[in-house]
Amino acid sequence: MTLQAGADFEALIEYLRDTRGFDFTGYKRASLIRRVALRCSELGIDSFRAYLDYLQVHTEEFATLFNKILINVTEFFRDKDSWDYLAKNIVPRVAAKSGDIRVWSTGTSSGEEAYSAAVLLCEALGEESFVDRVKIYATDVDEEALSKARAGYSSRELESLDQNLRSRYFERQGDRFMFRAALRRAIIFGRHDLTQDAPISRLDLLICRNTLIYFTAEAQGRILARFHYALNDDGYLFLGRAEMLLTHTALFTPVDLKERIFSKVATLHLQERLVLLAQSGSAEATNHVARQLRVRELTTEGTPYPQVVVDATGVVISANQSARKLFEIAPADLGRSLKDLELSYKPIDLRTPIDRVTRERRPTSTSGVEIKRADGTPGLFDIHVAPLIDDDSSLVGVAINFVDVTSAMQLRSELERLSQELQSHREELETTNEELQSTVEELETTNEELQSTNEELETLNEELESTNAELNSINTDLQLRTSEVERLNKLLVAITGNIEVGAAVLDKSMRVQVWNERAADLWGVRSDEALGKSFFDLEIGLPAEKLRALIDAGAGGHPRHDELVVTAMTRKGREIRCRVMAHTVGDGSGPAGLVLVMEELKP
Repeated sequence: MTLQAGADFEALIEYLRDTRGFDFTGYKRASLIRRVALRCSELGIDSFRAYLDYLQVHTEEFATLFNKILINVTEFFRDKDSWDYLAKNIVPRVAAKSGDIRVWSTGTSSGEEAYSAAVLLCEALGEESFVDRVKIYATDVDEEALSKARAGYSSRELESLDQNLRSRYFERQGDRFMFRAALRRAIIFGRHDLTQDAPISRLDLLICRNTLIYFTAEAQGRILARFHYALNDDGYLFLGRAEMLLTHTALFTPVDLKERIFSKVATLHLQERLVLLAQSGSAEATNHVARQLRVRELTTEGTPYPQVVVDATGVVISANQSARKLFEIAPADLGRSLKDLELSYKPIDLRTPIDRVTRERRPTSTSGVEIKRADGTPGLFDIHVAPLIDDDSSLVGVAINFVDVTSAMQLRSELERLSQELQSHREELETTNEELQSTVEELETTNEELQSTNEELETLNEELESTNAELNSINTDLQLRTSEVERLNKLLVAITGNIEVGAAVLDKSMRVQVWNERAADLWGVRSDEALGKSFFDLEIGLPAEKLRALIDAGAGGHPRHDELVVTAMTRKGREIRCRVMAHTVGDGSGPAGLVLVMEELKP
């Protein structure tokens, strides 16, 4: 299901305003709906009504939603060329003025722009003068972002700031970097809603970068009017790259349009006065006629728009052809009082503006009045009422001009529509670029982590390969030694198996390693039963304990030969005299084992 604007969405916006004080009613609906719909999609919610129910239950969701709507993408001296221009051309002018310096950073997000302005002013004024004269108000509608601004920054978040400035203006507190306490008192962070709250006034510099793009044209107009009020007459407005003031040139004029820096325009007095030449007579009888003649001389039939002229007494003196045709004025109506004609109240009341012009001696206008033309088609007219002043400064009449602005209004409306669409596309593109930039930065961070992990794995692999090579070498040596031992064992078995005496080979622990056939025949214990067992644990007719001294003596010293004759019992129960000879085997560093030779002595 596609989430679209409607009553459910408006109910959601009203709920945010009433419960949390965030008024998004002035935000562009397309952008606002897209961001809220994205959050709904993440939660698997398919309607704004369901999401409103979810918000009412899960209060922790507000912070996540506001982060979706208010994209807090910022950094120190973002758009460096613009800040460089500000530092070189605007800050010196602000610093040169006498008295306090007031700066407002609105939509400040996590505070980087406010601190950037503080650094520039501190560089220009010096620390002592900065603390004494400067006050910077940093506001945003997002409390979470303001909390981050107050809490300081990580080393990564300060990477966009020059190392020299970083070391001079920020000091480490734990794992965070805080703006120096001595200078921090000049900056005040606070929540402020541009659409609802009163503006901060008497400003020398107002910073509002890429905040207006989230508002409708109507809301932007209200906000800019407040900005105009907030700035001193010599104050400056610093906007973001995505913002323009095409429809508000009466309020601000560009200082540098490329860098989006504007100055305030004082209220313009656009009163146009008509200078009339007249001849005045001294005769009372001819005064009225002379005035009428004078008024007639000041009017031209060739005026390109309908015009009606009345004298100071309210009598219609003239009406050009366009006016006669438009309002169906008959020749007999000339010379009559205007109030007696339908023209005085239809299509609008003309008597009130005429009275005002007569009293105040300055023109007045009414814009966009709908009047039906002679051919029956409707048109839009601006009605200008201007006083006619004689050389002696006396009022001789009033000229009423009806200027057809239908085509101009249509063109202007179309131009404004196209300009707004263009601005909207630019703002959406800028927003998309910011989102893409944020995604690219995250991908770059992930890539760096993966590269680091890959390097560690490559190092580990090299170590494993080296270890494996060593193990292969050891294994090869072991195989060679095993082969040699097997060969020697086979040789030993071959030797001991072909002699007529019993033979046993013991290791240093006195465990049987070799047990020949003659020994098995003598004592009734097979080779597989004897191997690996302690010689002293074998149940044979040979008195092992009597041999212990002989065996221990052989095992404890250098290679030697000892023998002992004992009485033993064979496997068949026959008593015999047995000579046992012990031969110590060594490797040069000590005994490695013992060879026992057991021989039956003949009677």
